[in-house]
Amino acid sequence: MSVSTMAGSPNRAETRAIKRSPYPGWFFTPAAIIYSVLFLVPTFASLYFSLTRWTLFDSEFIGLENFAQFLREPFLIKGLVNTVIYAVVTSGLKVVVGLLLAVMLTSQIVGRGYLRSVIFFPVLVSTVGVGITFTVLMHPTQGMINETLALFGIAGPGWLTDPNLALYSVALVDVWKGVGLATVIYIAGLVAIPQDYYEAARIDGATPWQNFWYVTLPLCRPATSTVITLSFIGGLRTFDLIWAMTKGGPGFASDTIASVIYKQYQAGFYGLSTAGNVVLFILIALLVVPLTMFLNRKQGHE
Repeated sequence: MSVSTMAGSPNRAETRAIKRSPYPGWFFTPAAIIYSVLFLVPTFASLYFSLTRWTLFDSEFIGLENFAQFLREPFLIKGLVNTVIYAVVTSGLKVVVGLLLAVMLTSQIVGRGYLRSVIFFPVLVSTVGVGITFTVLMHPTQGMINETLALFGIAGPGWLTDPNLALYSVALVDVWKGVGLATVIYIAGLVAIPQDYYEAARIDGATPWQNFWYVTLPLCRPATSTVITLSFIGGLRTFDLIWAMTKGGPGFASDTIASVIYKQYQAGFYGLSTAGNVVLFILIALLVVPLTMFLNRKQGHE
Protein backbone atom coordinates (compact mmCIF):
# COMPACT_ATOMS: atom_id res chain seq x y z
CA MET A 1 0.00 0.00 0.00
CA SER A 2 2.77 2.39 0.95
CA VAL A 3 4.67 1.58 -2.26
CA SER A 4 1.60 2.29 -4.31
CA THR A 5 1.00 5.54 -2.47
CA MET A 6 4.59 6.58 -2.91
CA ALA A 7 4.38 5.71 -6.61
CA GLY A 8 1.15 7.65 -7.03
CA SER A 9 2.19 10.82 -5.23
CA PRO A 10 4.57 12.15 -7.90
CA ASN A 11 1.91 11.65 -10.57
CA ARG A 12 -0.63 13.76 -8.65
CA ALA A 13 2.01 16.39 -7.99
CA GLU A 14 2.91 16.49 -11.68
CA THR A 15 -0.77 16.75 -12.58
CA ARG A 16 -1.26 19.72 -10.24
CA ALA A 17 1.87 21.35 -11.66
CA ILE A 18 0.59 20.92 -15.21
CA LYS A 19 -2.79 22.40 -14.29
CA ARG A 20 -1.13 25.42 -12.67
CA SER A 21 1.19 25.99 -15.66
CA PRO A 22 0.27 29.13 -17.61
CA TYR A 23 1.98 27.87 -20.80
CA PRO A 24 -1.06 26.44 -22.66
CA GLY A 25 -3.00 29.70 -22.27
CA TRP A 26 -0.14 31.96 -23.25
CA PHE A 27 0.69 29.72 -26.17
CA PHE A 28 -2.63 30.55 -27.89
CA THR A 29 -2.64 34.24 -27.01
CA PRO A 30 -0.65 35.51 -30.05
CA ALA A 31 -2.85 33.51 -32.44
CA ALA A 32 -5.99 34.77 -30.67
CA ILE A 33 -4.81 38.38 -30.95
CA ILE A 34 -3.98 38.04 -34.64
CA TYR A 35 -7.32 36.31 -35.31
CA SER A 36 -9.23 39.02 -33.46
CA VAL A 37 -7.45 41.89 -35.20
CA LEU A 38 -7.62 40.42 -38.71
CA PHE A 39 -11.05 38.72 -38.56
CA LEU A 40 -13.28 39.49 -35.58
CA VAL A 41 -12.75 43.25 -35.46
CA PRO A 42 -13.26 43.76 -39.25
CA THR A 43 -16.31 41.48 -39.17
CA PHE A 44 -18.10 43.39 -36.43
CA ALA A 45 -16.99 46.71 -37.93
CA SER A 46 -18.52 45.67 -41.25
CA LEU A 47 -21.78 44.76 -39.52
CA TYR A 48 -21.89 48.22 -37.94
CA PHE A 49 -20.93 50.17 -41.07
CA SER A 50 -23.49 48.24 -43.13
CA LEU A 51 -26.12 50.01 -40.99
CA THR A 52 -24.71 53.46 -41.72
CA ARG A 53 -24.16 55.90 -44.55
CA TRP A 54 -20.45 56.51 -44.13
CA THR A 55 -17.39 58.11 -45.66
CA LEU A 56 -13.78 58.11 -44.53
CA PHE A 57 -14.52 60.98 -42.15
CA ASP A 58 -18.03 60.52 -40.74
CA SER A 59 -20.98 58.12 -40.60
CA GLU A 60 -24.75 58.35 -40.15
CA PHE A 61 -26.78 55.48 -38.72
CA ILE A 62 -29.63 54.57 -41.11
CA GLY A 63 -30.62 51.09 -39.92
CA LEU A 64 -31.49 48.51 -42.56
CA GLU A 65 -31.88 51.02 -45.39
CA ASN A 66 -28.67 49.86 -47.09
CA PHE A 67 -29.89 46.26 -47.15
CA ALA A 68 -33.28 47.28 -48.51
CA GLN A 69 -31.65 49.34 -51.25
CA PHE A 70 -29.14 46.63 -52.09
CA LEU A 71 -31.88 44.01 -52.41
CA ARG A 72 -33.80 46.40 -54.71
CA GLU A 73 -30.87 46.60 -57.12
CA PRO A 74 -32.20 45.53 -60.55
CA PHE A 75 -29.19 43.34 -61.35
CA LEU A 76 -28.80 41.75 -57.94
CA ILE A 77 -30.93 38.72 -58.85
CA LYS A 78 -28.84 38.24 -61.98
CA GLY A 79 -25.70 38.44 -59.85
CA LEU A 80 -27.11 35.95 -57.35
CA VAL A 81 -27.99 33.44 -60.08
CA ASN A 82 -24.62 33.90 -61.78
CA THR A 83 -22.79 33.41 -58.47
CA VAL A 84 -24.54 30.11 -57.73
CA ILE A 85 -24.12 28.86 -61.31
CA TYR A 86 -20.43 29.77 -61.27
CA ALA A 87 -19.86 28.04 -57.93
CA VAL A 88 -21.69 24.86 -59.00
CA VAL A 89 -19.95 24.63 -62.39
CA THR A 90 -16.43 25.26 -61.08
CA SER A 91 -16.73 23.00 -58.03
CA GLY A 92 -18.35 20.20 -60.05
CA LEU A 93 -15.70 20.27 -62.77
CA LYS A 94 -12.86 20.45 -60.24
CA VAL A 95 -14.20 17.34 -58.52
CA VAL A 96 -14.54 15.35 -61.75
CA VAL A 97 -11.36 16.51 -63.49
CA GLY A 98 -9.31 16.52 -60.28
CA LEU A 99 -10.28 12.95 -59.46
CA LEU A 100 -9.55 11.68 -62.97
CA LEU A 101 -6.16 13.43 -63.02
CA ALA A 102 -5.33 12.05 -59.57
CA VAL A 103 -6.16 8.49 -60.67
CA MET A 104 -3.91 8.95 -63.70
CA LEU A 105 -1.08 10.49 -61.70
CA THR A 106 -1.11 7.72 -59.08
CA SER A 107 -0.88 5.01 -61.74
CA GLN A 108 2.35 3.70 -63.23
CA ILE A 109 2.86 6.23 -66.03
CA VAL A 110 6.05 7.73 -67.42
CA GLY A 111 6.95 11.19 -66.08
CA ARG A 112 4.47 11.04 -63.23
CA GLY A 113 6.39 13.47 -61.02
CA TYR A 114 6.85 15.97 -63.86
CA LEU A 115 3.16 15.85 -64.78
CA ARG A 116 2.18 16.50 -61.16
CA SER A 117 4.30 19.65 -61.17
CA VAL A 118 2.83 20.82 -64.48
CA ILE A 119 -0.77 20.35 -63.31
CA PHE A 120 -0.13 22.15 -60.02
CA PHE A 121 1.78 25.06 -61.60
CA PRO A 122 -1.31 27.17 -62.56
CA VAL A 123 -2.27 27.31 -58.87
CA LEU A 124 0.90 29.31 -58.21
CA VAL A 125 0.30 31.86 -60.98
CA SER A 126 -1.35 35.22 -60.26
CA THR A 127 -5.10 35.12 -60.89
CA VAL A 128 -5.03 38.53 -62.56
CA GLY A 129 -2.17 37.37 -64.79
CA VAL A 130 -4.15 34.29 -65.78
CA GLY A 131 -7.20 36.44 -66.50
CA ILE A 132 -5.30 38.84 -68.74
CA THR A 133 -3.60 35.97 -70.59
CA PHE A 134 -6.84 34.15 -71.33
CA THR A 135 -8.56 37.41 -72.30
CA VAL A 136 -5.99 37.68 -75.10
CA LEU A 137 -6.27 33.99 -76.01
CA MET A 138 -10.08 34.21 -76.15
CA HIS A 139 -10.23 37.32 -78.33
CA PRO A 140 -13.02 36.69 -80.88
CA THR A 141 -10.96 37.56 -83.99
CA GLN A 142 -7.28 37.63 -83.01
CA GLY A 143 -7.16 35.14 -80.15
CA MET A 144 -5.08 32.00 -80.51
CA ILE A 145 -8.01 29.74 -79.59
CA ASN A 146 -10.28 30.95 -82.40
CA GLU A 147 -7.40 31.15 -84.86
CA THR A 148 -6.58 27.51 -84.11
CA LEU A 149 -10.23 26.55 -84.61
CA ALA A 150 -10.24 28.44 -87.91
CA LEU A 151 -7.45 26.17 -89.20
CA PHE A 152 -9.95 23.30 -88.98
CA GLY A 153 -12.74 25.31 -90.56
CA ILE A 154 -14.54 25.98 -87.28
CA ALA A 155 -15.85 29.47 -86.58
CA GLY A 156 -14.88 30.21 -82.98
CA PRO A 157 -17.49 31.84 -80.75
CA GLY A 158 -17.17 35.08 -78.84
CA TRP A 159 -15.94 33.48 -75.64
CA LEU A 160 -16.07 36.68 -73.61
CA THR A 161 -18.32 38.82 -75.83
CA ASP A 162 -21.29 36.47 -76.10
CA PRO A 163 -23.62 37.04 -73.09
CA ASN A 164 -24.54 33.34 -73.11
CA LEU A 165 -20.91 32.17 -72.97
CA ALA A 166 -19.01 34.78 -70.97
CA LEU A 167 -19.73 33.38 -67.49
CA TYR A 168 -18.98 29.79 -68.52
CA SER A 169 -15.77 30.84 -70.30
CA VAL A 170 -14.48 32.45 -67.11
CA ALA A 171 -15.58 29.36 -65.15
CA LEU A 172 -13.50 27.12 -67.44
CA VAL A 173 -10.46 29.33 -66.87
CA ASP A 174 -11.10 29.10 -63.12
CA VAL A 175 -11.15 25.30 -63.40
CA TRP A 176 -7.90 25.31 -65.39
CA LYS A 177 -6.23 27.41 -62.71
CA GLY A 178 -7.62 25.63 -59.63
CA VAL A 179 -7.85 21.99 -60.63
CA GLY A 180 -4.22 21.43 -59.59
CA LEU A 181 -5.11 21.92 -55.92
CA ALA A 182 -8.05 19.52 -56.22
CA THR A 183 -5.74 17.00 -57.87
CA VAL A 184 -3.21 17.21 -55.03
CA ILE A 185 -5.96 16.66 -52.45
CA TYR A 186 -7.23 13.64 -54.37
CA ILE A 187 -3.70 12.24 -54.75
CA ALA A 188 -3.31 12.38 -50.97
CA GLY A 189 -6.65 10.59 -50.57
CA LEU A 190 -5.79 7.89 -53.10
CA VAL A 191 -2.36 7.21 -51.62
CA ALA A 192 -3.97 6.73 -48.19
CA ILE A 193 -6.24 3.92 -49.43
CA PRO A 194 -4.87 0.54 -48.22
CA GLN A 195 -3.89 -1.73 -51.10
CA ASP A 196 -5.62 -4.64 -49.36
CA TYR A 197 -8.95 -3.45 -50.73
CA TYR A 198 -7.69 -3.60 -54.30
CA GLU A 199 -6.12 -7.01 -53.72
CA ALA A 200 -9.42 -8.34 -52.39
CA ALA A 201 -11.30 -6.86 -55.33
CA ARG A 202 -8.80 -8.36 -57.77
CA ILE A 203 -9.23 -11.80 -56.19
CA ASP A 204 -13.00 -11.43 -56.58
CA GLY A 205 -12.50 -10.70 -60.28
CA ALA A 206 -13.39 -7.00 -60.23
CA THR A 207 -12.80 -5.02 -63.42
CA PRO A 208 -10.87 -1.69 -63.36
CA TRP A 209 -14.18 0.17 -63.57
CA GLN A 210 -15.58 -1.79 -60.62
CA ASN A 211 -12.39 -1.06 -58.67
CA PHE A 212 -12.90 2.63 -59.30
CA TRP A 213 -16.65 2.69 -58.57
CA TYR A 214 -16.79 0.43 -55.53
CA VAL A 215 -13.36 0.97 -53.94
CA THR A 216 -11.71 4.21 -55.03
CA LEU A 217 -14.76 6.47 -55.14
CA PRO A 218 -16.24 5.58 -51.71
CA LEU A 219 -12.87 5.66 -49.93
CA CYS A 220 -12.08 9.05 -51.48
CA ARG A 221 -15.17 10.64 -49.94
CA PRO A 222 -13.18 12.74 -47.39
CA ALA A 223 -11.08 14.19 -50.21
CA THR A 224 -14.21 14.80 -52.27
CA SER A 225 -15.84 16.65 -49.37
CA THR A 226 -12.77 18.85 -48.99
CA VAL A 227 -12.59 19.66 -52.71
CA ILE A 228 -16.33 20.42 -52.92
CA THR A 229 -16.26 22.69 -49.87
CA LEU A 230 -13.16 24.66 -50.87
CA SER A 231 -14.18 24.99 -54.52
CA PHE A 232 -17.76 25.96 -53.70
CA ILE A 233 -16.67 28.67 -51.26
CA GLY A 234 -14.13 29.96 -53.77
CA GLY A 235 -16.78 30.04 -56.49
CA LEU A 236 -19.27 31.95 -54.35
CA ARG A 237 -16.78 34.65 -53.45
CA THR A 238 -15.04 34.89 -56.83
CA PHE A 239 -14.16 38.36 -58.04
CA ASP A 240 -10.60 38.77 -59.31
CA LEU A 241 -10.87 36.47 -62.34
CA ILE A 242 -14.30 37.83 -63.30
CA TRP A 243 -13.05 41.41 -63.05
CA ALA A 244 -9.80 40.74 -64.93
CA MET A 245 -11.56 39.04 -67.85
CA THR A 246 -15.00 40.63 -68.29
CA LYS A 247 -15.61 43.21 -65.51
CA GLY A 248 -19.06 41.64 -65.26
CA GLY A 249 -19.80 42.10 -68.95
CA PRO A 250 -20.89 42.03 -71.62
CA GLY A 251 -23.51 44.19 -69.99
CA PHE A 252 -24.25 42.38 -66.75
CA ALA A 253 -24.07 38.85 -68.18
CA SER A 254 -21.16 37.67 -65.99
CA ASP A 255 -21.75 39.84 -62.93
CA THR A 256 -21.47 38.06 -59.58
CA ILE A 257 -22.37 39.41 -56.15
CA ALA A 258 -18.75 40.36 -55.55
CA SER A 259 -18.53 42.39 -58.77
CA VAL A 260 -21.85 44.11 -57.99
CA ILE A 261 -20.47 45.03 -54.56
CA TYR A 262 -17.30 46.44 -56.11
CA LYS A 263 -19.26 48.52 -58.59
CA GLN A 264 -21.23 50.05 -55.71
CA TYR A 265 -17.96 50.82 -53.96
CA GLN A 266 -16.57 52.44 -57.12
CA ALA A 267 -19.66 54.64 -57.30
CA GLY A 268 -18.98 55.91 -53.77
CA PHE A 269 -21.79 54.03 -52.01
CA TYR A 270 -19.59 52.70 -49.22
CA GLY A 271 -22.39 51.76 -46.82
CA LEU A 272 -24.28 50.03 -49.62
CA SER A 273 -21.23 48.02 -50.66
CA THR A 274 -20.58 47.05 -47.03
CA ALA A 275 -24.16 45.81 -46.76
CA GLY A 276 -23.51 43.78 -49.91
CA ASN A 277 -20.53 42.16 -48.22
CA VAL A 278 -22.74 41.16 -45.31
CA VAL A 279 -25.27 39.71 -47.77
CA LEU A 280 -22.48 37.73 -49.43
CA PHE A 281 -21.29 36.45 -46.05
CA ILE A 282 -24.83 35.32 -45.17
CA LEU A 283 -25.25 33.66 -48.59
CA ILE A 284 -22.03 31.68 -48.18
CA ALA A 285 -23.04 30.61 -44.67
CA LEU A 286 -26.54 29.55 -45.77
CA LEU A 287 -25.21 27.44 -48.62
CA VAL A 288 -21.91 26.08 -47.30
CA VAL A 289 -22.89 25.15 -43.72
CA PRO A 290 -25.75 22.79 -44.76
CA LEU A 291 -23.57 21.38 -47.54
CA THR A 292 -20.74 20.65 -45.11
CA MET A 293 -23.12 19.06 -42.61
CA PHE A 294 -24.58 16.87 -45.37
CA LEU A 295 -21.17 15.71 -46.57
CA ASN A 296 -19.97 14.98 -43.03
CA ARG A 297 -23.16 13.09 -42.23
CA LYS A 298 -22.74 10.88 -45.27
CA GLN A 299 -19.18 10.14 -44.15
CA GLY A 300 -20.44 9.24 -40.69
CA HIS A 301 -22.91 6.72 -42.06
CA GLU A 302 -20.16 4.96 -43.92
